[in-house]
Amino acid sequence: MMNFQQSFKGEKSAGTLYLVPTPIGNLDDMTFRAVNILQTVDLIASEDTRNTQKLLNHFEIDTPQESFHEHNSGLKLSKMVQFLASGKSLAQVSDAGLPSISDPGHDLVLACIAEDIDVVALPGASAGITALIASGIAPQPHVFYGFLPRKKSEQVAFLTEKLAYPESQIFYESPHRVAATLTNLLTVYGDREVAFVRELTKLFEEYRRGRISEVLASLETHPIKGECLIIVSGSDDVALDDATELTDLEAVEALIQAGEKPNAAIKKVAKTRGLVRQELYQSYHQLS
Repeated sequence: MMNFQQSFKGEKSAGTLYLVPTPIGNLDDMTFRAVNILQTVDLIASEDTRNTQKLLNHFEIDTPQESFHEHNSGLKLSKMVQFLASGKSLAQVSDAGLPSISDPGHDLVLACIAEDIDVVALPGASAGITALIASGIAPQPHVFYGFLPRKKSEQVAFLTEKLAYPESQIFYESPHRVAATLTNLLTVYGDREVAFVRELTKLFEEYRRGRISEVLASLETHPIKGECLIIVSGSDDVALDDATELTDLEAVEALIQAGEKPNAAIKKVAKTRGLVRQELYQSYHQLS
């Protein structure tokens, strides 16, 4: 059934769920509207109440908080929905940036929609888009993936599936895994243009723009820490055949190790690389 929401019209029996962005570093990026909403709602659902309290103290906001994160969302979700259904309003925030991206906010949004409770999103800080527009990588089209799989085999398989995508790709990454991830990107994608960005809006904000190999080499002379993300240019059809150091069969094997069935892996690699599926099938099964 279609859900039809008119956010600011008509009488409402239920409260409103506000998705409120918070600064990704610089507190001056907090909007007037976001401060006003946090001051006027009945409750703030916070990913980490300790982090959010620092923000509330800075703007002299005394609205009560309740923790709402990936480890307790199963227990808190129905309570939040009942709170809203009673006519009270709730603001959901993450530690930084837009809620509902890498936290349980999406589950709360779905639950509210199912109960015809209005969901209102406020615009604000987003690390991925902020970095993209200054990266030098084409901003359109783009695709946001968030965090990559941690295991090497799963990460290589994931990237192999995305090899031919023309969109610029945005990834979040831990500073402890950046070198390994760039190495896997170089192996699968070849030496594409990339922007490595860290500590956005903070004192040590930094962009490293260049080929993957250049950025990877820079990590040896200029070690990193802090919050990081990687933006990779999309595939160039002209250079696609030379874009990966993985052989066709290695690409198939990478997908299989990540959980794909052999035939499905063969089909994906053949489609991505413009191969004849039957020929790849025969090579894999040593029938040729």
